[in-house]
Amino acid sequence: MDFQILLNNLTNPSLLFFVLGILAVKLKSDLEIPATSAKFIALYLMISIGFKGGQELSHSAFSTTILWSLGFGVFLSAAIPFYTFFLLKRKLGVPNAAAISAAYGSISAVTFVAAAAFLEVQGVTFGGYMVAVMALMEAPAIISGMILLRKFTPSKTEGGFKQMIIHAFTNGSVLLILGSLVIGLIADEKQAEGIKPFVTDIFKGFLAVFLLDMGISSGRKLKAFFKTGYFSSLFAILVPLVNGVVVAYVSQWISPEVGDRLIFAILAASASYIAVPAAMKLSNPEADEGLYVPMALAVTFPFNLTLGMPIYWMIIQAT
Repeated sequence: MDFQILLNNLTNPSLLFFVLGILAVKLKSDLEIPATSAKFIALYLMISIGFKGGQELSHSAFSTTILWSLGFGVFLSAAIPFYTFFLLKRKLGVPNAAAISAAYGSISAVTFVAAAAFLEVQGVTFGGYMVAVMALMEAPAIISGMILLRKFTPSKTEGGFKQMIIHAFTNGSVLLILGSLVIGLIADEKQAEGIKPFVTDIFKGFLAVFLLDMGISSGRKLKAFFKTGYFSSLFAILVPLVNGVVVAYVSQWISPEVGDRLIFAILAASASYIAVPAAMKLSNPEADEGLYVPMALAVTFPFNLTLGMPIYWMIIQAT
């Protein structure tokens, strides 16, 4: 059954569209997504992720566990980029280090879905507020990445640390995710139902087109990924493994529910290939998406599905 979960996710149409984009480049096809359309889709995805997270949060009765869970998720997202950045900076340069560290501080919604399917097979439930935790973990990582980018790029550090923080929070991508989450939180249920076809029903279709565009972009720049040799692949396996194992153990003091703990572990171990690439495309164009997207999608994603999730689950059951 675990193999079936793996097979279902590896044959996910969105993932296959990413592969199609790379294949199109290798075949020297003229397939291309217009830049304006790609930018619109990136903005749409951030609206949808934020709004749905806010809606889930609005449907949850607040408790100490929920507050601790939200705070823990935000802490993980903000903190992970700060240690991963320094592992990457010397080898890959500041723009790439900022983008990759933000990606690994953020999360993969598809991996979240895979973890939910894994728990369903085990007959274990998790709190609905974990969707809000997932949404909240997008923005802090982007903010941390932007702070690190401005701090270590001389031309972008004018004005001091206070200006860096202001710029990070007012960055269009961050503002859109957080703003959408707040809107989803305060929106009347009937009014939210009216926007549901836009933020939910067509999400997977737009995600497929976005990943097709990312596949094309990545395919054109895969040389950057291969030039790093084993470094990128090892990072894309070892860092998620460390994050997932540590959080699988530590999360016992955040939530007593084993389902919530697996979700925490998989969120900490996953890497964003939707929100962060969309944000970096707008805010850090110097970063090479042919490097950080394949790391997140081609290495970390399948690792978590095949080996990571069973390891985290075993640790959770043992503690």
